[in-house]
Amino acid sequence: MTAAENEPMAVETQAEVMDARPGSLLMRPVEFVAALLLLAVIGLLLVGVASRYLLSLPIIWIDEAASICFLWLAMLGAAIAIDRNEHLRLTLFLGKIPERARGFVSTLALLLVAAVILVLIPPAVEYVQEEWYVTSAALNIPMSFRAAAIVAGLGLMFLIAVTHALRMSTLPNLIGALAVIVALSALGWLLSPLLPALGYANIVIFLVGVVAVCLLLGVPIAFCFGLGTIAFIAFTTSVPLIVLVGRMDEGMSSLILLSVPVFVLLGCILDATGMGKAIVEFLASLLGHVKAGMSYVLLGSLFLVSGISGSKVSDMATVAPALFPEMKRRGHKPREMIALLATGAAMADTVPPSIVLIVLGSVAGVSIAALFTSGFVIAMVLLLALAVLARWKASGENMDAVHRAPSSLIRSTLLIAAPALVLPFLIRGAVGGGIATATEVSTIAVLYAVIIGIALYGGFSLKTFYSMLIETAALSGAILLILGTASAMAWALTQTGFANQLATHMTELPGGWFSFMLVSIAVFLVLGCVLEGLPAIVLMAPIMFPIAGRLGINDIHYSMVIVTAMNIGLMAPPIGIGFYIACKIGNVSPDEAMGAMWPYLAALLIGLLVIAAVPALSIAYL
Repeated sequence: MTAAENEPMAVETQAEVMDARPGSLLMRPVEFVAALLLLAVIGLLLVGVASRYLLSLPIIWIDEAASICFLWLAMLGAAIAIDRNEHLRLTLFLGKIPERARGFVSTLALLLVAAVILVLIPPAVEYVQEEWYVTSAALNIPMSFRAAAIVAGLGLMFLIAVTHALRMSTLPNLIGALAVIVALSALGWLLSPLLPALGYANIVIFLVGVVAVCLLLGVPIAFCFGLGTIAFIAFTTSVPLIVLVGRMDEGMSSLILLSVPVFVLLGCILDATGMGKAIVEFLASLLGHVKAGMSYVLLGSLFLVSGISGSKVSDMATVAPALFPEMKRRGHKPREMIALLATGAAMADTVPPSIVLIVLGSVAGVSIAALFTSGFVIAMVLLLALAVLARWKASGENMDAVHRAPSSLIRSTLLIAAPALVLPFLIRGAVGGGIATATEVSTIAVLYAVIIGIALYGGFSLKTFYSMLIETAALSGAILLILGTASAMAWALTQTGFANQLATHMTELPGGWFSFMLVSIAVFLVLGCVLEGLPAIVLMAPIMFPIAGRLGINDIHYSMVIVTAMNIGLMAPPIGIGFYIACKIGNVSPDEAMGAMWPYLAALLIGLLVIAAVPALSIAYL
């Protein structure tokens, strides 16, 4: 879900390492509070799980307290992400802008972020005031204590965005960018009496056009959605913006989403303790001696490691450094290794505890347990497709001096890896078997990983753990803000009646349900390239799932198809975000790796078509 900056890259989500970040002094106490909130969420959830399962005594206020901490964590984390430059955004096209104009465009993007936040603050304050009259059921306190997180987070984000703009931009660029924003706002206001008559054309203008232009300018995705939705509501409807704030709150507040920051932290612990590396070493000792063995190890490692981290970036960063040197020695070309790494990560993204599946379950109301069970099998189908291609590609592999590992080495690496190997099956079994929810399992998995990591894998320092908490808060905030603004945009889209019109046309497609499935594959391939997985899911699920239901398509089957299509799009050059992440991790030029991607993407597409055509692969064992 994250990537280091690489020019020209398709995505920018990692912090630019600076000795003195703008706002860093302000953010240190905010980071400390965010770390405490994350620990509070995990602690509350663990207490709730222990009380429910060990003492058979549910604590009814736990969920409410965790929900309050969670929203504050999300908003403060989003502010930290702005300070660290970790909000997901496209930079592929920004890198192609002439250098003289790039400074102006960067300033314009920063001021657009500030403008979105500034517009949202007054309705957010009104929303907090309205929530004062709503009392929580268990804690019996006004819900304003919870909603105040939105105002606090927006205020911090505005301050940080303006500080960045003032410190990183020239005065002419600031004046010019501000003039552009004022002029466009005035134009929208002047045209607002005429715009409602345009009907569905407003969707193209605001929810597609404005969002697309902002993406090209390098505005973070969350704020692209926010700006498009604000402009659509303000200029074409009489709906008050407080409704948008309420929809953002709803999009970030599902109890299911509590597991997102916990699984993100789990991925950080995986990296810090070397648990993933232990799995890689065991598979290498077991399969490394066969033809294409290291390719199998890479794919198998991604499959298993993904069952711990839930993060593609964490998976690739764990596997690539451990395997690439030996693969190079055996004659694998760097571009082929990147192609296998990228498509392998796409394959593994349905392996529990996939954050995409958790979000999909929350948005579409689909069983998380069923998604986890089905995702495990679907990943195996894609794994087989990639393994067959890898074997064919390895016909010229240099196997000189490659020997079968002795049994003693296999046993010793298995002994070391066993505690880590247990974790993905624990997660999938507990959720898939209905023993515990994804949120409960995530907290148990973190506790298990911390204990095992400290006891058996060398552990980590308190300073490292604190850094992991901050990184988790920032990444979770960035993810959840995208979910919030995407939820608001999806609501605005459905209120136009467009979804009903689309449903009518889709149900009349020749070829019935499979034609709709092919259209869905095409839509999510494109959205996966441009938007990354989570916003595409939040935007389209409320529209597409009801249509699939009308056509008799099982929700789980449809989920597997669209998530797989989206993951393939995510890795598809020249725009796919994940492709550039893989290139950065493997230290290979995107231009060099691009040509090698197509056979691997074709293998995934063949697997996807099989999954779409054979529903039993997704639902026969549920």
